[in-house]
Amino acid sequence: MIHLSVNVNKVATVRNSRGGSVPSVVDAAMVAVEAGAHGITVHPRADARHITFADVHALAQALAPYKGRVEFNIEGDPRPDLIDLVHQVRPDQCTLVPVQPGEVTSQAGWTLDTPPDEFRSVVSGLKRRGTRVSLFVDPDPSAVEWAAEMGGDRVELYTEPFARAFTQGPDAAAGSMSTYTAAARRAHQLGLGVNAGHDLDLDNLPRFRTLPHLAEVSIGHAIISRAIFVGLDRVVREYLAVLEGAST
Repeated sequence: MIHLSVNVNKVATVRNSRGGSVPSVVDAAMVAVEAGAHGITVHPRADARHITFADVHALAQALAPYKGRVEFNIEGDPRPDLIDLVHQVRPDQCTLVPVQPGEVTSQAGWTLDTPPDEFRSVVSGLKRRGTRVSLFVDPDPSAVEWAAEMGGDRVELYTEPFARAFTQGPDAAAGSMSTYTAAARRAHQLGLGVNAGHDLDLDNLPRFRTLPHLAEVSIGHAIISRAIFVGLDRVVREYLAVLEGAST
């Protein structure tokens, strides 16, 4: 079965809008875990506009009893303070994501002209501490090949282009899926695992789940948005039900 990692950033966004500790990202993570989620994802940005470093430590402690069943995934750009945090926490997975100044959310995968020596050093340092490394890339075989050259264990395919194509109808969705399929197959050929994330939801996930070799999807905004109306436990179970039909 394809694994579901629930991104709890938006819970922290709501908390920070008022101050204090409510709603709790740890409580949200525990609801998702009890509903069957395979992982919890956070993205501690430099401006701490949602997840804080304190949240990361609290989540690591809360998830420790679930080690081996539920994975902790920390994503973000390889700035020194974040890498130091990941070295301390040693999550199951670190997803390295490029960050552009002023962005609201991720806008693209790593470019092929990213300085290779420094990047390889970051990747190898994480792996030495037992953390699996996933690199956020566009659905392009050349980007996948770059990720393999950097020493990554997995790629996370940036799925906003697919989500946009899906809204344009079946033909556009099929064309987009062919692009993602080529990237996923190239990753598999190179020995890389395949993750995916960004703008996946209950409408487009039934189509995207057919991607060959897909191991994990990371979903946050759509899950938390729907949870406002029907509850987080129910929404996580809905997404898991969609993924149960997947072929790997």
